[in-house]
This record gives sequence, structure tokens and C-alpha cells, in this order.
Amino acid sequence: MSRKITFLTLFLWLMTVTFPVIAQQKADTTCIFRFVPQKDMFYVPWNGNETELAHLLEYIENNKATILDGKLPLLVDGYCNSKSCEVKNLATAKIRANRVKSELIIRAKIKEENFITHNHATEGDFVTVRLTVPLKETAVTDAEAEARLAAEPTVADRRERQKAEAEKAAQQNTLADTPSETKITTDYHLSLRANLLRWATLTPDLGVEWRICPSWGIAVNGSWTSWTWSDKDHRYALWEVAPEVRYYMGEKKAWYLGALFKAGQFNYKLSETGKQGDLMGGGITAGHQLRLNKALALDFNLGLGYLNADYEKYEVIDGVRVRHGNETKDWWGPINAGVTLVWKLF
Repeated sequence: MSRKITFLTLFLWLMTVTFPVIAQQKADTTCIFRFVPQKDMFYVPWNGNETELAHLLEYIENNKATILDGKLPLLVDGYCNSKSCEVKNLATAKIRANRVKSELIIRAKIKEENFITHNHATEGDFVTVRLTVPLKETAVTDAEAEARLAAEPTVADRRERQKAEAEKAAQQNTLADTPSETKITTDYHLSLRANLLRWATLTPDLGVEWRICPSWGIAVNGSWTSWTWSDKDHRYALWEVAPEVRYYMGEKKAWYLGALFKAGQFNYKLSETGKQGDLMGGGITAGHQLRLNKALALDFNLGLGYLNADYEKYEVIDGVRVRHGNETKDWWGPINAGVTLVWKLF
């Protein structure tokens, strides 16, 4: 009797090990497609992409009916971190994901609605395609079948759940693809500048700024004017060139510190004595850019530092300029101020 009990126990154990019940299990299949850094072209015969594509097409073909019915979406994630800023990384990741999807749509004869797409400005230069393939079920007991049937949602429940998941995925995808306001403020490389304070004093002022990256920029402003009146007895003329290196700070990269160099020439005669000569100096600048819209901003800035002016004094007698010696002056304090209109070109 004891031998029968032992044999029965061993038999039941073997049945459990040899014939496991596999019900409603799923296996994740992920294929990775590599991209050249900073590029968005999908090169199929490169870096293992052809092999990955062949595997993926086989999985799709084996589950095509389920995919086309919308019950088995393909999860596509585009990645890029080789561009200069987050906005460009997201844009490149989106193009890469779309190129992979286009290849699958053409080759596997599936549709755009069979994909759920997310894009990321992190990790590397690749696109992943993942689908959760259901495994084949083996035999189950009547009790398990009844329990599974009772737990199975109705057709209406499945449709509601699929609709909710699709809406959630679309919302997440939109948030991933849409640059935030913070990103917009840093997404430009070249802009035109005009110091409105200088223009208010009838001194035309124009410049450019090249943003190397979101945190660093190089700006160059130039001014020029030449005015005479009272039969040339009064004169106001100058030219200046002021290159500047800036470091932008904060989440929105709106505040900045900079180093300014200034050089130029001037000719002022607003009273009986005129002054004509050269100026040169430099200092530290600070400012804030107020974003007006995607293309325009106002730049408020102030510079403190040192200026040296080496000039000659003169008088005009009967239309003739009479020189009255040279002077040199040093100045410590404000050397630059501006309310500058910034126009983003690209």
C-alpha cells in the first residue's frame, strides 16, 4: 500500500513538471534599429538592422490578424541624444521613429493606427519596436477554464479599455513630441539685435547673436552715426563695435552673465570746445531676455567696467578747426546699457 501511495505521489509530481499549465502568458519581443549619430536616415543594411528587421517582420506576419484588429499594437520608441539641444533631439527621434514605421507599413502591409509611438531625447541613437506576443495555450482543467471565462471581460469592457489606453498613449505621445515653453526659449542659433536706447538717441545700432548651445552665446553689436548742425559748428559722430560672450542660466535660460569688449572713435562738439578721439575698454554684463513670442524678445542689459578715452580738444573759428591739445581720461562704472529687440532668424 505504501508503494502505491509513493508511486501515485511521484506520478502526480511528474505530471506537474512535464505538463505545466500555460494560460494567457505573453512574451515581449523587442527589436532595436541603430542610427548614425546626428542623422535621421534609416539604413537597413547597417549595424545589424537588416537582421532585426527580418525577425520583426516574421513576428508581425505570425500575428498579423491580431495586429490589424488593434489588439496587439506595436510600441515604437525613438531615441536621440547626439544633437545640440533637447528640441532637436526630440525632432530627430520623431523622424527616426516615422522612418522605421514607414518601412514596416510598406513591407508588412500594416497601418499607422497599429503603432503607439513615444520619442525621447535620451540614451542614444536608435529606435526600438516592441510587441507583446501571446504564447500558445496548453490544456487546462475545466475548473480553470470556467474561472478564466468568468474573469474574461465582455466585448464592451474590452472596447472601453482599449479606447482608454489609446487615448492615454496619444496624450503621452503628444506631450513627448511637443516642445514646452522652456524649450522654445532656447531653440535658436542666430538672431538679429537692435538696441532701442541707441536708436532713441539717433544712433543706429544693429547686431547679431549666435547661440552655440542653450547655455552659451556670442553677440556682436555695432553703432554708427554722424550729425552736424548750426553750419557745422556742432557735431555728434561716433562708431563702436562691442563683441560679447554670454552664459545663460536658469531653467528657461533667460538670465545671463557676459564679458564685453568695446572699441571705437568719437567726435563730439556740443559747446564751444569739441572732443575727437578713440575709446577702448571692457567689463562684465548682466541681463534678462523677456520672450514676447516665438520670434521676438526684449533683452534688458547693463555693463560695468573700464573705458579709456584718448582724444584731442578743438574749437571751430571761422569754419576752421583749431586744436587745443590732447587729453586722456579713464572711466570706471557703467559702460553699456540697452533695451534690445531680439529677432530670431532660425
